[in-house]
Amino acid sequence: MPRDTLFILRSRAVLPISRPAIENGAVAFSGGQILAVGRWKDVQKKFSGDVVDLGETVLLPGLIDAHCHLDYTDMAGLFPPRKSFCDWIKLITTEKSHWSFSDYATSWINGARQLLRSGTTTVADVEAVPELLPDVWNATPLRVLSLLEMTGVKSRREPELILHDALDVLKEIQHERSYGGLSPHAPYSTTPDLLRMAAGVARKQKLRVATHIAESATEFEMFKNASGELHHWLENNNRDMSDCGGVSPVQLLARHNALGSHLMAIHVNYLARGDARLLAQKQTSVVHCPRSHDFFSHAAFPFATLQRAGVNICLGTDSLATVRTKPRQVIELNMFDEMRAFSAKHEGVSPAMILMMATVNGARAIGMQGKSGELKRGAFADIIALPCSGDVGELSAAVIQHKGDVAASLIGGEWAIAPRG
Repeated sequence: MPRDTLFILRSRAVLPISRPAIENGAVAFSGGQILAVGRWKDVQKKFSGDVVDLGETVLLPGLIDAHCHLDYTDMAGLFPPRKSFCDWIKLITTEKSHWSFSDYATSWINGARQLLRSGTTTVADVEAVPELLPDVWNATPLRVLSLLEMTGVKSRREPELILHDALDVLKEIQHERSYGGLSPHAPYSTTPDLLRMAAGVARKQKLRVATHIAESATEFEMFKNASGELHHWLENNNRDMSDCGGVSPVQLLARHNALGSHLMAIHVNYLARGDARLLAQKQTSVVHCPRSHDFFSHAAFPFATLQRAGVNICLGTDSLATVRTKPRQVIELNMFDEMRAFSAKHEGVSPAMILMMATVNGARAIGMQGKSGELKRGAFADIIALPCSGDVGELSAAVIQHKGDVAASLIGGEWAIAPRG
């Protein structure tokens, strides 16, 4: 599609997310930006352009995967669920040591293809191999926020050097659709100084930051009680454990001024009293990964507590290294699978709310509120089409149950997946 041409997509229904569903709807766009969303008869009166009638479909914004590890896509099924979180860390660390640059590149691209065909148009990806950038960005039409992974406990490198190297990478990579951010991996795998400095730089440079936080019960025990398996393992590996004891993982981030609207707090499965309120006050988004949560058999995700506090909660796929597999089952990165997994565990949460977590809320978390995750004037023309044959009044429920590839996908007003016929 020529970007400067005005196009009108017509479909049986449009689900803007930020407003009710529209029967016999249409979306007009040009230059990669949406001009109007409304009923077909109203849009065609106001705009004149090339019409693409997608027939019995529903149009909705492309899904936003707020947490992924594309590097690990081809690790699908390698690791059965473990009783010990520490054992899993050891397994994936060992596996990574055997992988080549080519392995990571192939895995990344395979993951991007899976997300694309299943309706994701934007992904926040933790990048452990920054040398892949920006070449892998050019290999996909997806919008990618690549958050450069930083650790430092094992390497004993100074946090200033770790952060300096990551910022140097960000300066060197420029792209039309994609951009970079920072990911101090987790409080247990980084130092307090790195967490604090990364947050400071993020505020100054308006960068996004992702940190795995309060993911496991043993991590919670490590910081709250200065005990447990993770504490003992890291202590035996000469980690400085002086930051442990008396605070929850969330409170530890607050102590080092690492919470804020710039931060995507990944997982947050274990909360102390007041943690949810603290996250809400600091406008920190939480990213829940339902299938990964199930893989580790964590305690119930504290959705109600976080929601009552006013925390922005969104969804991510995590990696296929942490998705349960069954014999002869093919697993893929798929946000519809994550929505269904969440729905199965949270029956009282409406389909409309779940869909918001995969769209509007994700856009807010990655700093693209008003531009992605909803169909509205001025937003990116990131649009997906799904088959639609049921009651338009029940669209959200039907959308969540969608399985298979999308019927079509647009990113920035250009076909990422063209409609058949």
